[in-house]
Amino acid sequence: MAKTSAVEKNKRRRKIVAGQASKRAALKAIIMNQSLPIEDRFKATLKLAELPRDGSKTRIRNRCEVTGRPRAFYRKLKMSRIALRELGNTGKVPGIVKSSW
Repeated sequence: MAKTSAVEKNKRRRKIVAGQASKRAALKAIIMNQSLPIEDRFKATLKLAELPRDGSKTRIRNRCEVTGRPRAFYRKLKMSRIALRELGNTGKVPGIVKSSW
């Protein structure tokens, strides 16, 4: 079995989350509806537990698009601080200008 990188795992998780989003939302709505009988809500809880764990939105990790680094991530630019600095110094990021004193 070939090992997959964390970046590839994250991409796979994003696809699974997109595919499972409506099903998970419908089950959660049933679970949270207090007017339904407890048996129906419990069945919905069991069905939700049977879905793949990677279908949960919380399993997605923000990663740098350039390096795959999970820490120091700028959401707006979708890259880490290190990649931002390297690309900013070479002038490859629009709107970023290197300044020195």
